[in-house]
Amino acid sequence: MATQQETARPDLSSLRIHDGKRNNSRTGKRVFWASVPIVLLACLAAASFAFRNRKPEVEVASAVKPATGPSGVLNASGYLTPRQRATIAAKITGRVTGVFFDEGTRVADGQLLATLDDSDVRRALDAAKADRDSSQAAIADYEVQLHNAQIELHRAQELLKAGVQTQQALDTAEMNTDSLRAKIALAKQQVVAADARIREQQQAVDNCTIRAPFAGIVVSKDAQVGEMVSPVSAGGGFTRTGIATIVNLHSNEIEVDVSESYIAKVKPNQAVNAVLDAYPDVTFPGKVRTVIPTADRQKATVKVRISFTDDSHVKLMDPATDPRILPDMGVKVTFLDEEEKPKANAKGKPEEPAFVAMVPQAAIRNDGATKYVFVVNNGSLQRQAVTVGPVRGSDVEILAGIQPGARVVVKGPEVLSDGQAVQLKQ
Repeated sequence: MATQQETARPDLSSLRIHDGKRNNSRTGKRVFWASVPIVLLACLAAASFAFRNRKPEVEVASAVKPATGPSGVLNASGYLTPRQRATIAAKITGRVTGVFFDEGTRVADGQLLATLDDSDVRRALDAAKADRDSSQAAIADYEVQLHNAQIELHRAQELLKAGVQTQQALDTAEMNTDSLRAKIALAKQQVVAADARIREQQQAVDNCTIRAPFAGIVVSKDAQVGEMVSPVSAGGGFTRTGIATIVNLHSNEIEVDVSESYIAKVKPNQAVNAVLDAYPDVTFPGKVRTVIPTADRQKATVKVRISFTDDSHVKLMDPATDPRILPDMGVKVTFLDEEEKPKANAKGKPEEPAFVAMVPQAAIRNDGATKYVFVVNNGSLQRQAVTVGPVRGSDVEILAGIQPGARVVVKGPEVLSDGQAVQLKQ
């Protein structure tokens, strides 16, 4: 019995962890936790290496050649705006039956643009003409009756003198004559009224044709065949209020907002140079047409309108002859100082500008008393010391150091180095 009990007793020695295995488990955990900082340091090093090798993005601007003539005293930006712009609408409510233009179509004064359904007004016009014809026919009938009544009146007068007929017969003949004269006068007035109705209905028919009020170019097509148009907003979104928008390109001018702090530098007929955002290499001359005599309280600016002129700043240039000048284009304007006279040299010829180029002020960097710029050449930076002159608006004169056409960094990281590879910001 004792032997059987000893055999049935479980053997717990198999669950014991030997000392060698216990030491191996502790060693593995130590190795794992010791490797975590190494892996993190490796990741940080890799990220730092990748970030260090990434090329910084920079914005560049080209150094421009100094312009001869008067210098700029003020810069402003604005838009091209036509003085004559009109949204063509119908005078009546109707359905569009024809559209004879498209965007970009040049139209003449009085040219047919669209037609409306005129079937109803034409029927009313025909009815007015029929009333007039009826009244004219009645006049002809009354005139025949009046002629017969006058004969009878003359006969009654002669018979009364002979004592054959009574006074009552004469009075009746006179009454018939006067009555026919009144009917003829009434019929003539009815003809006049019918003519007035005819003119009214003819005007309604004419209102079904929409014509250009002036010569220009169509910039917006606002209605299609089958749509309803109305001079007033009605019918929700199913009724158009306009047919087309026409712009007179001959009336294009520049409108800019000038801060009221600098408006004293702007005078009527002052010469300006305008540069369209779409054509930054082309300068259009102009002159101040008017300064709007009111300020915008919220923006603290005053509107200035500028007309295009030729190079002499005397004769107005027709902006419609230049296909590059389009309404609502962005434009930058430099107001010129016409009182500044160019200096002459010993030979009596105007002296050339003392500075060689102009760059934005943002391109100038300081290193103590030294001023320099970063020039981008073949994707890398080249530090170039420059001699800086007076400031002209948002630009600064460069007396020496770079030449016109050099691309200088105007925006980018604060820390840049000579020879560093960069990429241009798109």
